[in-house]
This record gives sequence, C-alpha cells and structure tokens, in this order.
Amino acid sequence: MITTTGLRKVYHSRGRETAALDGVDLHVREGEVYGVVGRSGAGKSTLIRCVNMLERPTSGTVEVAGTDLTALAGRSRRANAALRAARSQIGMVFQHFNLLSARTVQDNVELPLEILGVSGQERSRKALELLDLVGLTDKAKAYPAQLSGGQKQRVGIARALAGDPKVLLSDEATSALDPETTRSILQLLRDLNQQLGLTVLLITHEMDVVKAVCDSAALMKGGRVVESGTVTELLATPGSELAQELFPVGGEPSEEGRTVVDLTFHGEAATQPVISQLSRTYNIDISILGAAMETIGGRQIGRMRIELPGRFEENVVPIGFLREKGLQVDVAPVGAAAGRKADSTLVKEAAK
Repeated sequence: MITTTGLRKVYHSRGRETAALDGVDLHVREGEVYGVVGRSGAGKSTLIRCVNMLERPTSGTVEVAGTDLTALAGRSRRANAALRAARSQIGMVFQHFNLLSARTVQDNVELPLEILGVSGQERSRKALELLDLVGLTDKAKAYPAQLSGGQKQRVGIARALAGDPKVLLSDEATSALDPETTRSILQLLRDLNQQLGLTVLLITHEMDVVKAVCDSAALMKGGRVVESGTVTELLATPGSELAQELFPVGGEPSEEGRTVVDLTFHGEAATQPVISQLSRTYNIDISILGAAMETIGGRQIGRMRIELPGRFEENVVPIGFLREKGLQVDVAPVGAAAGRKADSTLVKEAAK
C-alpha cells in the first residue's frame, strides 16, 4: 500500500547540506498498522511528510495505493490537480491537532469536504457520521477550546477520515496525551483499521505505542531504516535492537564465571514452565535477572534474562535444551564482572 524506494531528503542552510532522509526503503502492506520509531532527529517526521508530499523528496520514489506520487508531483512546489486527487486517499493526523478555534467540531470535520466542493447537506451528514464513529456525536456544536486533549485528537482523526482515505498517517498523534487517553486513541486507531480496512502508518518515539497496536515496525537512525519487519519477526531476530527496545531486560552476572542468556519466547513456549523444567532436568540453580511479558496481536510474547552457573562452554547442553523447547536463545555480552570472554566460536554457534 505504501512503498518508498531510495528516498532522500536534503535540506540546504547557510551553504551546508543536511540529509534528513538518506536512502529510505519502506514497504507497508495493505491493511496493517505500521510503526516507525526512533529518537528525535532520526528523520521520522520528514519521512511521513514525504509520503503525502507535504515535503518534496530530493530523490527516490513514493508509491501509495499503486500511484507514484513523486511522478505526479514533478518539480513544482505547488500541488497540481492529479497530486491533490491522489492526496485525497491519504488522511493525516497531527501531533498538535491543528483544529480551527473559530469553527465548531462539526465544521472542523467538514473542512476537507468543503475544500473538495461537497454540498452542505452531504458535508453535514458525513461529518456527523464520522463524529459518531469516533465517539463525539454530542460534541458536534462545541468549539475546540471546550474539548480535552483526547477529544481534540478524536476530532482530528474524524477530519482525517472525511475523504474516505485508504491510508491514515499519524505523526506523533499521542505524544501530547496522558497515558490513559493515549490508550483510548490507540484503541480507536486499531478499531478504525479493522472496521474500515485502513492502512495506518504512524510515527512515534514511544515503544508502548508499537506494542499496543502495530503489526510491523521500522527503527530509524540518522535518516535511515536500520531494522524493519513484523513485530513477531523482530522479536525472533537475534541481536535485534528494536526487540531490545520493545522488551528491555537487563542484569549483570552476580559473580565471575557465570553465563548470562537472553531468551525470547512466544506461542506455546510462553505458557510452558521451561525454566523450572531446565532446573529439574539438569539439577542447576537458575537466577532470573530480568523479564518482560506482553500480549501482542492476541499472542503472549516475552523476553527473559537468566544466569546459569558456570562458563558458556559448561552450559552448551542446557542452552540446547532451551532451544529445543522453542525459545530463541542469545548469549548476552559478557560484562566486566565476568572476567574473560567466552570463546568467540562458541558464542557464534549459540546465536544461530
């Protein structure tokens, strides 16, 4: 549904060039909720503004619903009729709502339809229908100043849906909201995704947003996508930075000569007493240094860091047992307390 290929955006200021995007390849499938995460300055907001051509890429292509928007845009800074028509299939939700204070809630939702030349009666019908969809029917005649932050964002979402878009873009839509309101807005986005078949591309720096609603995700650094895939695939990828950010677990060895292992488990393995089975089978004491468990897409997924007695080469068999039980096993980097590093060949073998 959304594909960017070799996307670059270079800004020029005082004789210097800054690459906000440096060859971004991204593919968002139809009907999924896709999250792009990264720290401030990673290029996330520039990416989403290039997707709907609010920012014109320096090079590369953007395709939405099979239409090459970069070809439609050409070199002109003004949107032509063809680009405006293509943009009508893309809704945009902003971080700071961008509502017109002098217009009622209903009038704010009607604004895109007014620009498109839709008749007054049809605009009113559509706006009230959308306000009902986002749970704000009783606020139609209210003004933005009379609404809470969460209600304002719901109006923003209703307005973004006015043109019956196939794609909904969300630029940090929950970052200005409290945790409870954030959860309600995320649930609304997921409901709209399922009810309307919307493809949702959202930009966020909050990992909880990805865990709550995203089917797939990408991690951006320095204007590039450094990791991408479905959330479950990323969690099953050894050494995944995004998996570590989504499910942070920590802990150092209690003393020298210990093996620290990071485990990722999902599906049936998440409900089995694997750690107690390991302890009984090999008669070893196991310390749990950290753990995190979440339900994503109706499936339990978790990560755990454990400590095994003895060095790595003494734990090859127990680690093999964990792998046979369907767990992903990664030997954690050895800290200073562990003294010497395990043999590099054995560590590589454990990561397979």
